[in-house]
Amino acid sequence: MKLASFKFDLPKEQIALYPTKDRDGAKLMVLHRKDGKIEHKKFKNILDYFNEGDTFILNNTRVFPARMWGNKEKTGAKIEVFMLRELNRESLLWDVIVDPARMIRIGNKLYFGKDDELVAEVIDNTTSRGRTLRFLFDGTYEEFKAAITEMGETPLPRYIKRETEPSDAERYQTIYAKEEGAVAAPTAGLHFSRELMKRMELQGLEFAEVTLHVGLGTFRPVEVEDLTKHKMDSEQAIITPEACKIVNKAIVNKKRVCCVGTTTMRAIESSVNTENQLNPYNGWTNKFIFPPYDFSIADSMITNFHMPESTLLMQVAAFGGYDHVWNAYKVAMKEKYRFFSYGDAMLII
Repeated sequence: MKLASFKFDLPKEQIALYPTKDRDGAKLMVLHRKDGKIEHKKFKNILDYFNEGDTFILNNTRVFPARMWGNKEKTGAKIEVFMLRELNRESLLWDVIVDPARMIRIGNKLYFGKDDELVAEVIDNTTSRGRTLRFLFDGTYEEFKAAITEMGETPLPRYIKRETEPSDAERYQTIYAKEEGAVAAPTAGLHFSRELMKRMELQGLEFAEVTLHVGLGTFRPVEVEDLTKHKMDSEQAIITPEACKIVNKAIVNKKRVCCVGTTTMRAIESSVNTENQLNPYNGWTNKFIFPPYDFSIADSMITNFHMPESTLLMQVAAFGGYDHVWNAYKVAMKEKYRFFSYGDAMLII
């Protein structure tokens, strides 16, 4: 398929700037893969589509406050520093993106905090906006992490055009987030409330947790018309033997396996054995899923409504069928569904 097949114009008012009051209060579009039938529900109605023994696979990555603001030495210019990932714990080396990048060169120092209590030196250029920073900090690693956590902001995507608010620290995080390392939330999971998950447990539904630390590449635009030429950024993925045991039991027992989110789907599709079961994994994946694609593990998925021409939309189209998903998006725009990270949800079943 070509990039142009995933282009559409979304009215700005349908980009969700805030989450719904209750996590499970978002709208839920149910799309049936078999015939393209569409139902309009609330997310809390998801229980109606699953039975005892059915299994949900969750991404338990935890978003850290990755957006920091520093001042350049001498000029005092305000610089946005987006902390991508830790490169070396002992040397406090971090891979970051800076904006405006033209002002930041190797050898420059950046100062953070009200009293400049944290200093970083630029030691390498990695991309046009990418830099490697060495933090100069007199204290333990735990004290360093506490300092950047305190100074950092919740890294809301740029299409949420407003200032970060204190409530975002909680709402731009799933309730089951455990393993810190993501710079973007696995947003399909934001709809699960504690009350809903308790009801799911009482209904006999099972949960398996995997980890995929979502990077900024999840928002990277596809710039080639031929999708086979697009390269995904690598992201760290961890699938434990325990998670495999839970998922494979459901497969063997012919129970439904529901993948919560596109990041979870990329993780599990990166580690499938010859019997179409899940294998343990600890490494990096740059799996890019687009139509046509033969899925191995999940027979249903939960996802949000995604950006035009995004790799997320392409994966959803591969899972639900391009024509069905394309029609569902037209209906979603007509019915005023809310799009993107804080938006409404879709169940493909």
